[in-house]
Amino acid sequence: DGDDRLSQPAFGLLRQTDHAQIRPNLNQGVDVGAIHFHQRAAQLVLGHMGDGNRRWAKAKGLPTLEGHTKGLEKLEETVAWVRKAGSKHLIVYAFSTENWQRAPEEVSYLMDLLVRAAREHFKRLAEGGVRVRFVGERERLSPQVRSAIEDIERESSGGTFTLWVCLSYGGRAEMVEAARALQKTGEEISEESFAKHLWTAGMPDPDLIIRTGGAQRLS
Repeated sequence: DGDDRLSQPAFGLLRQTDHAQIRPNLNQGVDVGAIHFHQRAAQLVLGHMGDGNRRWAKAKGLPTLEGHTKGLEKLEETVAWVRKAGSKHLIVYAFSTENWQRAPEEVSYLMDLLVRAAREHFKRLAEGGVRVRFVGERERLSPQVRSAIEDIERESSGGTFTLWVCLSYGGRAEMVEAARALQKTGEEISEESFAKHLWTAGMPDPDLIIRTGGAQRLS
C-alpha cells in the first residue's frame, strides 16, 4: 500500500528512530521519524503504543493475529535499544480496557500470547536485569493470566531497568477506580491522596509517546 509504517510490526518501527535529533523543546513537537537518544534524551521516559500489527500481517499476506506475535518478538529488541540509550524506563501500552470489546477469539489469542510472553520473553528480560511491572484492571484477567504476570513481577523485582506493561488499562477507568478507593479510605481529597490510588502509582509520567501504525491519537 506504499506505507512503510505498515511494512513491519509495531515494535520494529520504533527502532528506526535511532538516527536523528530530538528537538530541544519537547513542547514544540517531535519528529517521530527522527529521534536520537543523546545525553538529554537519556533522561526521558518513553511511552509506546504498539499499533498496526494486524494491518502489517494483512499487508504481508499473513493471518491477522500473527501480527501480534511478530510485534511481541520485537519487544526485547526495543527494550535493548532504550536501555542502550541510557533511559531507565519504557512504558508499553499493550491492551486497553476498550480492547476487551474485540472479537472473543482475538482476546483469547492475546491473553494466551501474554502468558507465553511472561514465561518466555519477559523471563529473558528479567534475567538480563529488567524489572517488569503490570499496570491496569487485573480483576478482569483470568486466574492463569494473573498468576503468570504476578510470577514475573516477583522474579524480576531486582531489575535496574523497568518495563511498564499497561494491561487492561484505560485512563477513565483508572480515575473512576482511584476515586472509589479514595472514598473508602475517608482521606482528604488532594492530588497526592488521589495519586496514591491510581493503577499507575509509582510509574513515571511519559515524556514522549510513540504510536506506530500511522494513527495520530492516544486512544
